[in-house]
Amino acid sequence: MKLTVVGGGSTYTPELVDGFARLRDTLPIEELVLVDPAAERLELVGGLARRIFAKQGHGGRVVTTPDLDAGVDGADAVLLQLRVGGQAARQQDETWPLECGCIGQETTGAGGLAKALRTVPVVLDIAERVRRANPNAWIIDFTNPVGIVTRALLQAGHRAVGLCNVAIGFQRKFAQLLGVTPSEIHLDHLGLNHLTWETAVRLGGPEGENVLPKLLAEHGETIAADLRLPPGLLDRLGGVIPSYYLRYYYAHDEVVRELRTKPSRASEVAAMEQRLLEMYGDPALDEKPELLAKRGGAYYSEAAVDLAAALLGSAGNPYQVVNTYNGGTLPFLPDDAVIEVQAAVGPSGPRPLPVPDVDPLFAGLVANVTAYEELALEAALRGGRDRVLRALLAHPLVGQYEYADALTDRLIAHNREHLAWA
Repeated sequence: MKLTVVGGGSTYTPELVDGFARLRDTLPIEELVLVDPAAERLELVGGLARRIFAKQGHGGRVVTTPDLDAGVDGADAVLLQLRVGGQAARQQDETWPLECGCIGQETTGAGGLAKALRTVPVVLDIAERVRRANPNAWIIDFTNPVGIVTRALLQAGHRAVGLCNVAIGFQRKFAQLLGVTPSEIHLDHLGLNHLTWETAVRLGGPEGENVLPKLLAEHGETIAADLRLPPGLLDRLGGVIPSYYLRYYYAHDEVVRELRTKPSRASEVAAMEQRLLEMYGDPALDEKPELLAKRGGAYYSEAAVDLAAALLGSAGNPYQVVNTYNGGTLPFLPDDAVIEVQAAVGPSGPRPLPVPDVDPLFAGLVANVTAYEELALEAALRGGRDRVLRALLAHPLVGQYEYADALTDRLIAHNREHLAWA
């Protein structure tokens, strides 16, 4: 089995490699290829990856290359984890929206739209090259904004599934609170990428006992504190648990005030990345450093292994929370909308599990953001100031014409080098 990681020079890659090494019985990789144009970073990360494999007794080869076509040639699965524009572009995404009183964040709102506009054309080019190399290869997208990028891939006819670590993070957290193993936790997970709610927490599988009421009764305050939301809000939401991204919607103005008074997450990550690269250069280092846990993307490696194993017909849990076509799962959305739900996954792809009737409190917001994502994808594919403006007008974190107009100008000014039409 050959697996390729595009964006393999990321400082986060050792987390992924550690998962591949530990879970080699689930996903027996014979060749792992790390592709990245940043040669210096790639060699540092690749060297550590080889040492991790060696220490854990993994017999697979680790290959590094800046050549995308060579890297994806013959790959059974290709993982995408790239960041067009690097941390410098992320820094901009997190700052200029604040000038207009809007959330500065890299995956949602105006900053998320900027990232989508930079990213979609690049990802589609990569996907076409993957298809030419091996039309049966699966593309697993971890590149944000995952929902929009996955929709672009699926609409272009690629064998693609989107992946996010929010659900697996909740699974691990809930298992710890309940004193059970993560494999015993099955989530009824509903919504769009970075706009989800856990509507049930089941023991043992899709038909298992729903212990969410017990979880909230015994640990509601702890969960709310982790989400930085008032405990009473969880009750008012009907006894569900929102993802931490919902705080951008439920406490927008509060978050804007916070973001204006502290260093950006991008600046923190950039400093962390510099330190990690220095550590990766140490030939004695043969495991992922503890600092990497603060980098973000917790448990991504385990989610990636489970998903790749299911898609490639290896062992593993058939139930995965993924981003895929709606196909009638949520009847209030178009069939070609991309949703994030629990699905049964196999070599033919994901099949979303049935979802009970959705509370209008959640359905309204999901429908609103789905409309934004459709317009965002149109802007990413066709370009133009008016299309950018329409997408921002549709986003509930922007909405007002005065804000949308000013944000459109800022978005184009800060991203001109990445926008072929600008």
